[in-house]
Amino acid sequence: MNAPLYNTEILRLAATIPHQARLAEPMGSSEKRSPICGSRVTVDINLGDDGRVREVGMLVRACALGQASSSLLAAEVIGKSPEELAAARDALSAWLAGEDGLPAWAGFDLFQPALPHSARHASIRLAFEAAAEAAAQAQSARETI
Repeated sequence: MNAPLYNTEILRLAATIPHQARLAEPMGSSEKRSPICGSRVTVDINLGDDGRVREVGMLVRACALGQASSSLLAAEVIGKSPEELAAARDALSAWLAGEDGLPAWAGFDLFQPALPHSARHASIRLAFEAAAEAAAQAQSARETI
């Protein structure tokens, strides 16, 4: 029997997204949208002197899968480098496409039931795509100071 697409843990994560407030003056910001379902995630990032994420703010208007993925990102993003966020984005995309194994980011295994539902993959990727882009922008802004 197949595991349900929406389970208790997915719904719990969707209801408890950390950092649900936009930053007043982000160093980098990105909004990603899924054309299939209209889910939208905006991520603002500030980097610290060490080049790692110091602050994050998010606006999440997404389905339960997009919200749960945003929650996983928000729980672990502080302290990550822009390169680590890009690697997490790429690993998630490869795993969802069936090209690689389960990414190292905590909690991705919850999305196993979504693997056969390719129309849901864009929503799951949104937060990681937005965070990687916002972090890259923040890194560029830091380098031009």
